[in-house]
Amino acid sequence: MIKNEFTLLSAKELSSFIKFSPDYINRKLKDNVFFEGEHYIRPFGSRKILYLLESVMEEMYNTTYKAEHEFVIPLASGGVCYG
Repeated sequence: MIKNEFTLLSAKELSSFIKFSPDYINRKLKDNVFFEGEHYIRPFGSRKILYLLESVMEEMYNTTYKAEHEFVIPLASGGVCYG
């Protein structure tokens, strides 16, 4: 049996955690900042996208950009905004 280590969320559910609209998440962040297999999955090869909350939050708090646990907002150009 495989242990579920991730919280799976739709873009609408994820938007309440990261304060971006679902449309912005799917249009701008998906495949630019969030990548399939790392930040989101398509279960059973379907069109439905489920985001992995823990991976997304880890990306937002990515410590390689600045001091540990500092909040960063990823930009579509690949940069970050320190918020």
